[in-house]
Amino acid sequence: MKMKHHQFTNEEIIVFRKKLLAFYDKNKRDLPWRLLAKSLKDSDQRGYAVWVSEIMLQQTQVATVVNYYNNWMKKWPSIASLAGATLEEVNEAWSGLGYYSRGRRLHEAAKKLIESGQPMPKSSKSLVKELPGIGPYTASAIASIAFNEVCGVVDGNVIRVLTRIRMIGADSSSKAVNDFIWELANTIVDEERPGDFNQGIMELGATVCTPKSPQCSLCPLSTLCMSYKKFIIIKVTSKGLKCSKDGNIPNKKEEIIDIENIKSCKFCLADSTPWDSKLGVMNFPRKNKNKSPLAEEYDVAVIQNNNKFLLVQRPNKGLLAGLWEFPLFLRTENSKNEILSLQVEKRFSIKIEKIKEINTITHIFSHRHHTYHVVTGVTEAITDSSSDNEGLKTVWLTKDSLLKSAISTAVKKIFKECEDHEVVQVKSAVKRKREVAVKGQQTLDALFSLQTSKKKKE
Repeated sequence: MKMKHHQFTNEEIIVFRKKLLAFYDKNKRDLPWRLLAKSLKDSDQRGYAVWVSEIMLQQTQVATVVNYYNNWMKKWPSIASLAGATLEEVNEAWSGLGYYSRGRRLHEAAKKLIESGQPMPKSSKSLVKELPGIGPYTASAIASIAFNEVCGVVDGNVIRVLTRIRMIGADSSSKAVNDFIWELANTIVDEERPGDFNQGIMELGATVCTPKSPQCSLCPLSTLCMSYKKFIIIKVTSKGLKCSKDGNIPNKKEEIIDIENIKSCKFCLADSTPWDSKLGVMNFPRKNKNKSPLAEEYDVAVIQNNNKFLLVQRPNKGLLAGLWEFPLFLRTENSKNEILSLQVEKRFSIKIEKIKEINTITHIFSHRHHTYHVVTGVTEAITDSSSDNEGLKTVWLTKDSLLKSAISTAVKKIFKECEDHEVVQVKSAVKRKREVAVKGQQTLDALFSLQTSKKKKE
């Protein structure tokens, strides 16, 4: 059972639409995908421009996405051009953006469209049904922004805004609450400007109704926000919820309705998690605590031959699928440099020398916490094989080629740590060369010279 106070009246919907669109028109950020959505006449081009932005923006901040988006659209301005790219090129363009399966699925969907000879689907239902990697939110965002379909959207920003405005205190990650938020979003969306409305509510959540330190005094919807009313009322009267119709300081004659304690409503705050006066509107949204991320430790072997480094391509499925990385070995209690050397020899058929422990680096994924124990070593010869003894592809790359390849942020962190240590050693070597003129002493430029790598082995 859900109570009426969690829903909107017709009058409230009218006010919501008017105030939110006015806020968006005045405060919207000039973002490249918004400019393209308004300027492109071809529907497929417009849909593609919005599609790419929505995929990139999943779990990633706008400030991070902008440059990636501009580079992507310059490189692949159309569905056809993306479909003609290789997965390796796509991974390279996505490198550092995280959640790499997003780029791979975007590429798969583009190829599917071109192979079918069909135009881009225009409705939210057909987008979900026909294209891999597109879920309900992405489909609704594309359909409303690019094709003016009257449908709501639900992402983290929308959940935060609506749970606060309607004081929805049940677990926001539950199916029941998620379904109800979608119901609300589809009810309140503006019928004439659905795309702008949806961008407006997401903009509000991103810039005003933020997870921490929300700016309630600047919010255009504060008169509709039940959690804000409760916060003000408790602050003023130190009593339960007692609102006047206009949402201002309560009239003492009005009946007090402490709505979070309506036990028959499955969307109200539970007795076990009551209102916290110190949090105010940040009491919402509520969600169960996430499980602790899986902690894993690895030995990382950064193996060098002259100015080239050994990289291994990860499997095509799973975490960081298809990306290149330094050889990884799951760390055990018995991990030692001697054992690591034997593991490298067994897996790659090469011997490493001058093994040196560099540092320990941590990297947190959304659901995993990796600790890397970084070790460097050198080898005299480069193996002719294009794969290791586990069947994974291998390649030797110069620094320049390595940094341009499809590698994760974690690999970049590891390489920088190694580079910093090598710089210290090389500088001292250069100094000795200048002092004693030792013939053949390596310089920093020689160690990391930007040579054109041989044809990359797939």
